[in-house]
Amino acid sequence: MAEERILMKGNEAIAEAAVRAGCRFFAGYPITPQNEIPEYMSWRMAEVGGTFIQSESEVAAINMVYGAASAGARAMTSSSGPGISLKQEGLSYLCGAELPCFYANIVRGGPGLGNIAGAQSDYFQSTRGGGHGDYRVVVYGPSTVQEMVDLTMLAFDVADKYRNPAMILGDGILGQMMEPVVMRPMKDYDPSPKAAWAVGDSAGRARHYISSVYLSPGTLEKHNVRLLRKYQKIEATEVRYEAVGIEDADVVAVAYGTSARVVKSAMSMAKAGGKLRLGIIRPISLWPFPKEIIREVAGRVRDILVVEMSFGQMYEDVLISACGRAKVSLLARTGGGVPSEEEIIEAAERARKSKDAVEIYPAGE
Repeated sequence: MAEERILMKGNEAIAEAAVRAGCRFFAGYPITPQNEIPEYMSWRMAEVGGTFIQSESEVAAINMVYGAASAGARAMTSSSGPGISLKQEGLSYLCGAELPCFYANIVRGGPGLGNIAGAQSDYFQSTRGGGHGDYRVVVYGPSTVQEMVDLTMLAFDVADKYRNPAMILGDGILGQMMEPVVMRPMKDYDPSPKAAWAVGDSAGRARHYISSVYLSPGTLEKHNVRLLRKYQKIEATEVRYEAVGIEDADVVAVAYGTSARVVKSAMSMAKAGGKLRLGIIRPISLWPFPKEIIREVAGRVRDILVVEMSFGQMYEDVLISACGRAKVSLLARTGGGVPSEEEIIEAAERARKSKDAVEIYPAGE
């Protein structure tokens, strides 16, 4: 299938990119605002000879992914915040057993059932593992529908490379918006490397035992240390970010996803006004987090402004990365609220004028 440029909704773009990346197993359960992903997969899997299952629950879905990944399939699931919460036990098992898979979280407002508006309040859930035990998943935060395509295809490769789950952390706005994308050709996926560890089959492949159970004294600790070394390698080699206008900025904003789109618009407005030079660091990999570029910028810029659609979850990573070398302020919207360009510019000016870091919550002030 040749490369083509088409108009697609973000959720559907993730699904088609997964198919072209070699995904042949999908299990999921409906929840807004990501329902277009399983809907798309329900007919697309049949077209390419794959398997689609609408499971009886989110818990069942992630365990079906565990089984498919054990057999060597490129497998995926998708959900939104509450559904991802239910999948966390299975994700911990996947990490413990060192099984690759891909999943998408199209975030809705929370906590609780919340609403179906776009939010970024699942950042902790995603970047801290979310379930029990010491583990990490690779997390990508796209800001365009094109990145939903590109990062989905990358996530499958990275998951296989490290035998570890990888995910897209999007939001309801990105999932529902439509943009033109360049859709990559169908990938000629070679599953043969998985023969070294996947369970055997009737074709004579060697049989392997897949488990996350380590009961002998000290063996689980040794396993966890080995996983830690893998996570450290990921941190050293898989960081991705975009930096724009940071060389001469008065204030550098740190934002991802939809928030980053609005910051870029605010940068143009501030430049046109001629009063404020605003730059941006946009983390693309949310874990591993781009600590080094933030630490470097903090050494030469007085003010960093974190803009996010949550009550300062990524803010903590920026604070840690800055190491006290710059004043780190926060502009936070939550519960489906989206920052405006005017709010961003005003927050940047307030941060610049203030002796201390400021925290701004426009909806509650």
